[in-house]
Amino acid sequence: MAAPRRDTRGIVDAPGLFTRVQFRRRTPAAPLRPYVEHYWLIDWDLSEPYATHVVPHPCVNIVFQRYADRPGFGEVAGAGQEVFAQQLAGRGRVCGVQFRPGGFRPFTPERPATDWTDRRLPLATAFGHTDADATAAAVLEPDDEDARVAALDAVLTPLLRAEPRVLDQARLAMRLADRIRTDRTIRRVADFARSEGMSLRALQRLFAGYVGVSPKWVVLRYRVHEALERAASDAEVDWAALAAELGYSDQAHLIRDVTATVGVPPTAYAR
Repeated sequence: MAAPRRDTRGIVDAPGLFTRVQFRRRTPAAPLRPYVEHYWLIDWDLSEPYATHVVPHPCVNIVFQRYADRPGFGEVAGAGQEVFAQQLAGRGRVCGVQFRPGGFRPFTPERPATDWTDRRLPLATAFGHTDADATAAAVLEPDDEDARVAALDAVLTPLLRAEPRVLDQARLAMRLADRIRTDRTIRRVADFARSEGMSLRALQRLFAGYVGVSPKWVVLRYRVHEALERAASDAEVDWAALAAELGYSDQAHLIRDVTATVGVPPTAYAR
């Protein structure tokens, strides 16, 4: 069984967050693993409020949340194109499901992934649950971590109900998104489509229906994730060399994309 990934890509100031919360990633049940990247569990008990920021991945999350001032609830969070911020205070708990890019569509086969993009919808709205409060309680209440993981498995497994055609397209979308994540030679989306034997329009339609954002946006987001992680871990980043390594034509384009994503240049972000 493959362990969940250990990188901190997308988490702004991961060391600062990890000194304030308990953060774990867990692997889902075997039937869910082709579609779910991992579960992520967070618990906190803070004497002072803390604002956490995330540069989202190109994927959908289901998030069960309990904050000090409100009862537990669940929601579907689509692929977010802006930095996400959340204030943590007092005691609280989050149990999240991060789907693979393209992996959520088999759980809602009748709806394209763009229906969720930049939206956060109550679980009852997304799935028509009449017992959404009880579902959230079943996930959030156990103090035993294994029990929470089992509850997430129990929630998701009945929702996996897509027909073979949707599953095939979802697998294709997941494979292509993963290739973008890992293959730094991918620079032009038209060339990427051609290398996969697809037209550019067919690739764009696939990503709209199954990922929720364009393939060009996915290329940009993964490169920005890597640049931000490098900036946070290396005090002496050679930005020109990193730009070339990530497939940028020059350093200025990398700095522009990072600044547009997080609001400050990468050198200021590193500080």
